[in-house]
Amino acid sequence: MSLITIFLTSFGLAMDAFAVSVGSGISLKKVTLKDAIIIGTFFGGFQFFMPLVGWFAGLSFREFIVSFDHWIAFGLLSIIGGKMLYEAWQEEDEEEVVGTDFRNLYVLLTLAIATSIDALAVGLGFSVIKTPIITAAVIIGIITFLLSFSGVFLGSKFGHLFEKQAEIIGGFVLIGIGFKILLEHL
Repeated sequence: MSLITIFLTSFGLAMDAFAVSVGSGISLKKVTLKDAIIIGTFFGGFQFFMPLVGWFAGLSFREFIVSFDHWIAFGLLSIIGGKMLYEAWQEEDEEEVVGTDFRNLYVLLTLAIATSIDALAVGLGFSVIKTPIITAAVIIGIITFLLSFSGVFLGSKFGHLFEKQAEIIGGFVLIGIGFKILLEHL
């Protein structure tokens, strides 16, 4: 997998965390640098860790699925991208975002896990198409940290202007990468 594809995948994966970070910026009364660093670290850290877990899980059965691994990667990325598109077009309950305490460790942990499940699936896909995982995981983690960090401040300044668009772009990017992988192996 090319470095450009890894970067695009990273941006696609980071969009969930970015959208939640924007929501946290909206919800927090006064956003501090510490808030943005903590939120960015939680999301970036889990987005780094989860592809590793998925990749190592995929090692155990990679040899059995080598003849159709591209279909698995395509399916996983399409499902994740489709889920992001679906969620972007759903009506959001405004009270749910506003009532969330983004400074609470349990809330941050739960949100970081929830937004990184997609990265676990992508790590599994990387394993079956034999993509080196360390570089990919580091890029995913850094991009997610940077977008989440900036998302907190964007949310506090501009509200919901970018949240839905970020989810839509991320969904289309992941589906596009899935098609690219499929076409390269057919």
